[in-house]
Amino acid sequence: MYPLIRFAKEMIKFRNAPRLGPLDAHVSTHRCWPWDLDPWIELNNGRTLTLYDLGRIPMAQRAGLTRVLREQGWGITVAGNSTRYRRRIRAFDRFTMISRVIGWDHRFIYMEQSMWKGGECCNHMLLRSAITSAEGIVAPDRMMQAMGHDIDSPSLPDWVAAWIDADAQRLWPPVIPEDAQADLSA
Repeated sequence: MYPLIRFAKEMIKFRNAPRLGPLDAHVSTHRCWPWDLDPWIELNNGRTLTLYDLGRIPMAQRAGLTRVLREQGWGITVAGNSTRYRRRIRAFDRFTMISRVIGWDHRFIYMEQSMWKGGECCNHMLLRSAITSAEGIVAPDRMMQAMGHDIDSPSLPDWVAAWIDADAQRLWPPVIPEDAQADLSA
C-alpha cells in the first residue's frame, strides 16, 4: 500500500519550509517501519523506490513545481531509474534522505536521491522524470520558464551521460523469450 499518511506528513511538514532553487537539495528524515520490511527484516528494495517519493514530491513543492503543474494542467512521471543498494536499513532504523535535481536535457529531468544512516550511504538512485501534457512531453526548459527560472542545465555528470547512452541502446519493447510467449495470452 502507498504510504499516504507518511506522504501527507511530509507535505505538511515542509509546506512552510524555505523555497528551493531548481538545483537545491531537499533533506528529510524517515524511519523504517515493520510494513517496509522484506522477509530478511530489512527495507524492501521496492519499498525503497516508493519511499523516495517522500523526498521528491516535497522537493517539487518547495521548488514551486507542484504549483506550476496545477496551473498548466501538466503531470509528472518517472521515465526510468537505476538504484544501487549497498547497506541495509533495518526495522526502526532512522535514515536521512537527500533529493536533488542534477540537470536536464531536451526531454527529461535527472534527479539523484540517496538514503544515509550514520553518515554512511545505504542506497543511491538516479531517476529520469518527464513533465507531461495532453500534447506529450513538455521540454524541461519550458517547465523552468513556467517556474520563473531562466537557467540552462548544468552539464550532466559523466556517469549520468553514460547511463543515458546505455539506456538508449536497450531494446524496446524487450524481446520475449520463446518459452514465455504462450503465457502472454493468459
